Amino acid sequence: MIKKVVGASLIGTTVEWYDFFLYGSAAALVFNKLFFPTADPLTGTLLAFTTYAIGFLARPLGGLVFGHYGDRLGRKKLLVLSLLLMGGATMLMGVLPTYAAVGVAAPLLLTFLRLVQGFALGGEWGGAVLIVSEHGDPKRRGFWASWPQAGVPCGNLLATAVLAVLAAVQSDEDFLAWGWRIPFLLSGVLVVIGLWIRLTVSESPVFLEAQKNAPKLEKAPALELLKHNWREVLIAMGARFAENVSYYVITAFILVYVVTGLGLSKSVGLNAVLIASAVHLVTIPVWGHLSDRFGRRSVYLVGAVGMAGWIFAFFALLDTKDPVLITLATTVGLVLHGAMYGPQAAFFSELFGTRVRYSGASVGYQLASIAAGALAPLIATALLQAYGSSFPIAVYVVITCVITVVSILFARETRGADLEERDRVGV
Repeated sequence: MIKKVVGASLIGTTVEWYDFFLYGSAAALVFNKLFFPTADPLTGTLLAFTTYAIGFLARPLGGLVFGHYGDRLGRKKLLVLSLLLMGGATMLMGVLPTYAAVGVAAPLLLTFLRLVQGFALGGEWGGAVLIVSEHGDPKRRGFWASWPQAGVPCGNLLATAVLAVLAAVQSDEDFLAWGWRIPFLLSGVLVVIGLWIRLTVSESPVFLEAQKNAPKLEKAPALELLKHNWREVLIAMGARFAENVSYYVITAFILVYVVTGLGLSKSVGLNAVLIASAVHLVTIPVWGHLSDRFGRRSVYLVGAVGMAGWIFAFFALLDTKDPVLITLATTVGLVLHGAMYGPQAAFFSELFGTRVRYSGASVGYQLASIAAGALAPLIATALLQAYGSSFPIAVYVVITCVITVVSILFARETRGADLEERDRVGV
């Protein structure tokens, strides 16, 4: 059963992140020209990344709404709904008219669909990692729960691969005219596959047991969460900072830096992210397994401290303009990111009791996304525009690493926690 649940979560999460990341890549390569035409390429990119960031603003709202109903009604129903919302919004993006056709209505429609994407993703992550965490063996929870996390590089790998293939076989003119729409329309096929698999899994046994032992539903799980678990929410938010910021600097801002800052072809950045995401996919479960042996905090700290040191080497290797070294820089960066992201699902799940777990994990995870991932490409692009150097961007990433290290040091070790026992003793 655990393997079936992991497979369903991984495939569904891959589809959702494919949709979400596709927008980020398109914002760097296409939307700045088609929806925000301007004489200054970096200004157009900033406007495109602003709509990209708006998707993050909707994620906490999605986390609250999905968390509320997920803690009351179960994990499975909400996971199906999130997949439908995300896939529908992405497919509609593929048929949107551009600024040249309908003027200002084009970026407004794009922004609305991005909000729907963010709302759906806000509910997806918590449900996907919880349904695995609550099915699995406590001794191997870090490993099993890391697989839905691997849906992130899977989705990014898929989105980048499709864009890289189109960039290789199409001229820039054809890609801008119609080729960019193909990856968005492909989302419909992926959603059907994801739904078929998700509908076959069973509800979380830990959730069902909690309902049986305490059948009275919590009227407002989020209020209960903030009343009794505000410290855990803050820890989860702080733990997210370095992980979230570093990821979007390495995978989204790199396309801006390589194309606009270094004057290289977009395929150099796309190929680097493609190869690095493949390695990232393999290493996330490895880090999850290591967290089962050495603890969530220890592995997380390796990633945060390592990222603080590597980010300077990352930009130095990019500045060589050598595609091999650019790929190396991106790959090592994502391996270190995996040390934070691999144990994160189990760590956040173990911070909260079952009756508020969906709300707690989702709210802590998604609130940090506003200040971290949403702003990362915007801040990085603005710093590049203002200073013409990568050094301030590296310092910005280091500051987020310090926030994460402090948060992890304040957290308790949760490895091997018995979720049902925790519910019984009311911790």
